Amino acid sequence: MAETSASPTLLLKDELDIVIPTIRNLDFLEMWRPFFQPYHLIIVQDGDPSKIIKVPGGFDYELYNRNDINRILGPKASCISFKDSACRCFGYLVSKKKYIFTIDDDCFVAKDPSGKEINALQQHIKNLLAPSTPFFFNTLYDPYREGTDFVRGYPFSLREGVPTAVSHGLWLNIPDYDAPTQLVKPLEKNTRFVDAVMTIPKGTLFPMCGMNLAFNRELIGPAMYFGLMGDGQPIGRYDDMWAGWCTKVICDHMGWGVKTGLPYIWHSKASNPFVNLKKEYKGIYWQEELIPFFQSAILPKDCTTVQKCYIELSKQVRAKLGKVDEYFIKLADAMVTWVEAWDELNQTGKSSEVPNGAAK
Repeated sequence: MAETSASPTLLLKDELDIVIPTIRNLDFLEMWRPFFQPYHLIIVQDGDPSKIIKVPGGFDYELYNRNDINRILGPKASCISFKDSACRCFGYLVSKKKYIFTIDDDCFVAKDPSGKEINALQQHIKNLLAPSTPFFFNTLYDPYREGTDFVRGYPFSLREGVPTAVSHGLWLNIPDYDAPTQLVKPLEKNTRFVDAVMTIPKGTLFPMCGMNLAFNRELIGPAMYFGLMGDGQPIGRYDDMWAGWCTKVICDHMGWGVKTGLPYIWHSKASNPFVNLKKEYKGIYWQEELIPFFQSAILPKDCTTVQKCYIELSKQVRAKLGKVDEYFIKLADAMVTWVEAWDELNQTGKSSEVPNGAAK
């Protein structure tokens, strides 16, 4: 059942966009050139739109800054975060491809234990093209991988699997820790390479990290909203996790799978733990309410599309989390605005707009 090493890459060359949020020149792309150059990049520039972001030559890309976001979305641009990597989800909106891979600009090519460079994108593609098994756990992890299978006792009726919506990759070197853990373990590095991919079971939430992430945009795209974070908001660094919780609840409802594990990237630098603590403080407090909310969230049977699921979830956010803090009422409104923007751009063809002079 395993794909050959070349076929997934060739198959999705015209079906996948790489989305990169940034505030700086993208020199990091040089290391990724052998793996990324055949693909189209969507760069979402955060911060000052007058700053010139330099992209190495030879890449096919579009670059959008805040002025472009405001021009394309109009009043709906209010749902896109500013001065936070959550702005990356604008790239998901304007993409016309079936699949998205998103990566941060401080992430580099990792090496496996044999010293071979890891093609993270190719592994994500393998994960997305192979089915998931969310309803029954296989103790040998991914049964569709070459050299393995379903173990004794695995129900034959479930061996066909279900479509994979999300592939969540991991990191060597600097782990994705919260600020308190960073402060307690300032020198800790992740050196453990675990050669495994597994489906996260139905009913189980996980903390999704957006810096090494791929997903089937056609399946789950409308739920991949990274929320209201950063400038003018009381919280930061919860953008990807918010998207992950919403996405997992909806995938469970729709009968789709979410995988985690391979591929690894090399995360090169830790962000400032004191700055992070200021961003995360309310989130650390609120998440004790957020997790039970998502664990108990039930979507009615008439929610037959991701958009319907997401709108229903926004109503529950407003009704239940709005009591925790008024921020969640604002966030619930932004969730609705996001879905409206998604439908508008993906039905009228407006998402084929390119920024002024930035298409290469």
